[in-house]
Amino acid sequence: MSAERDEGRHHLGAAGALVHPALFYADDETYLAGTVPFLREGTDAGEPVMMAAPPTKLDLVRAALGPVASDVVFHDMTVAGRNPGRIIAGVLRAFVDERAGDGRVRIIGEPIWAGRSPQEYAAAVQHEALINVALAERPATVLCPYDTTALDPAAVAEAARTHPVLVERGTTRSSTQYADPALFAQHVGGLLAEPDEVGETLVFSAPDGPRAVRTAVAEHALRAGLDEDRVADLCLAAYEVAVNTVVHTGRPGLLTLWTRDPATASGWEAAEPAAVVCEVQDSGWIADPLVGRHRCGPAEGRGYGLRLAHQLCDLVQVHSDPCDGTRVRLHAYL
Repeated sequence: MSAERDEGRHHLGAAGALVHPALFYADDETYLAGTVPFLREGTDAGEPVMMAAPPTKLDLVRAALGPVASDVVFHDMTVAGRNPGRIIAGVLRAFVDERAGDGRVRIIGEPIWAGRSPQEYAAAVQHEALINVALAERPATVLCPYDTTALDPAAVAEAARTHPVLVERGTTRSSTQYADPALFAQHVGGLLAEPDEVGETLVFSAPDGPRAVRTAVAEHALRAGLDEDRVADLCLAAYEVAVNTVVHTGRPGLLTLWTRDPATASGWEAAEPAAVVCEVQDSGWIADPLVGRHRCGPAEGRGYGLRLAHQLCDLVQVHSDPCDGTRVRLHAYL
């Protein structure tokens, strides 16, 4: 057995801490070769096993596993991870934490696929980087497949920045491009691009500011044609973010609202969908890179308002800098 294969066995079987490899595949055959043995090894060892991927990949793996599929927990990533900011708390940590004490947990997670919009793709790259922070001390192996045929080469290259281990054609190696996960996640987020559309603005402050934000969001979203249930979701998310502004900064915040027209698709990425977009800007700084991704309840703090926003919105973007302040951008697709 080659040294590289020995190294791969060590990486994929390490105990006591996170192992986070990227699996590069080019077709269904190499996908199954990289995923099915990984899952079977977990079930044979009595490990809790989960797979979260697009439905076509779930169907492919289920058929190949046969009866063993009943021992695997499956999630449709296009639903559970449509907003990449939901995945750590709602999918990965939920599975890992609920099986604490059962030994190593084995997961396949595929949050990046051809057809993500550019903004969703950037959020998914952030998610991949932050897995290394959120699960650092958890006994979990999270294998993340990347389609080298369908994805842009730049997307495949970025996988080497977010995964310390790379698997391709049966060979496992350490990534020489692996970057500090918190810093890389901040870099990927970057400054949020200014919208092309003309928006409405509202300066708000305590004590009535969050209610004014909720009213303004409701009026704008209804005029834009957003479904009433989705209007309620967006209003609650915006209200929670505005409360964070008045509670944690003690200064006024700025609400900006606009309706984004659908963009034209380009290459492997999908077009940005039409959406109602709500942005709250303030002078505060969020130091925690996992804010909104902790498994917390309303009484626990630790970014519960942002976690709720991730659950309610189709996409949440956060940019926070000690000099520039914080901008939280909430998207509700039309």
